Amino acid sequence: MTAVTTTPTAPHGDLDPRPRFPDERGGVAILGCGSIAQSAHLPAYEQYGVGVVGVWARSPATVARLPSRFPGIGRVYRSPEELLADPQVRIVDIATPTRGRLAWIEAAVDAGKHVLAQKPLTDDPAEVEALVRLGERAEAAGVRVAVNQNGRWAPPWRLTTQLLRAGAVGEVVGVTHLHDKPLPPLAGTSFDDLGHMLVTDYLNHWIDVTRGWLTPARVHTVQAVDTRVPGQPASARNPWSATVTLIADSGATAVLRITGDVVTARPSCPFWVHGTRGTVRGSVLLGSDRLSLDDGSGTEEFALPGQWFVDGFAGAMAELMTALDEDREPEHAVSDVLGTVRVMLAARDSAERGGAPVDVEDPPARRAGAP
Repeated sequence: MTAVTTTPTAPHGDLDPRPRFPDERGGVAILGCGSIAQSAHLPAYEQYGVGVVGVWARSPATVARLPSRFPGIGRVYRSPEELLADPQVRIVDIATPTRGRLAWIEAAVDAGKHVLAQKPLTDDPAEVEALVRLGERAEAAGVRVAVNQNGRWAPPWRLTTQLLRAGAVGEVVGVTHLHDKPLPPLAGTSFDDLGHMLVTDYLNHWIDVTRGWLTPARVHTVQAVDTRVPGQPASARNPWSATVTLIADSGATAVLRITGDVVTARPSCPFWVHGTRGTVRGSVLLGSDRLSLDDGSGTEEFALPGQWFVDGFAGAMAELMTALDEDREPEHAVSDVLGTVRVMLAARDSAERGGAPVDVEDPPARRAGAP
């Protein structure tokens, strides 16, 4: 890792945000091989030499040409049952839509396979307790279940995590994210069918990485407001602006802000992490990647290898494989990511209530039934 500094030394130049794989990186099968698997999962695995035993999708036409595009694919399965029964499969990469994903995870665990499940883990409050029990059952069976929170391994965010773990900013005081970029196509897409979509889905990675940066403090209160904005077409059913505020038990706060469909020739997603001893400033996505650490006396700037797409996807798989190699829980295990799910569900409930504060610890299933 290379650091350029305005001070005499670069004390954090040895940190490296790149994916770290063990020697054994084979035995992966992809269950659900749609657009995200084809555009991110498979290119990441090809780039990093991950052995893909095979793939399955509901539509045979979806996967028919994949072996010619990605020669490393071993086979195309005729059914998910065939995939789960294959003794060569060690890890099932579940890239199906959110609805019904829990059943696929359970089936993989029952088959004795380790799992990397796509995010969001769930958007259904009724599934939270079932996922708690599933995580406990998987642990008892010696099966690891991780969630593809690939944003954690986006190079600027990953290096920020490493700096915070090294104590570079002291205790975190606040985190701020701003979307200074256009929105992807939303009107007329499946995203428009998801209530409070910006809060429930689009901001998932931002909520997840921010919750991690606030650790060991615990997010206890969430406020979220989403609004329609000038220029938003009537055909777009979801609001195009959202602001989510997280309040931790340490007194630290975080703000995640999407202003709308930003008009800019230089799109970026800047972020700041302020601490008691320093500040991290950076940006992620769309060629805007940058990161610096300011300790009050000088600034240490970091060169960032790779990009979120596809290195972040490789990082999520690498962490699961490394955890298996080291016989430990992966950092993106279900038990950890359920914290992100609870914060996300609290944010959705707050947006539904016009921005009223919501207690994260109040069970989401109970909130769903509250007046």
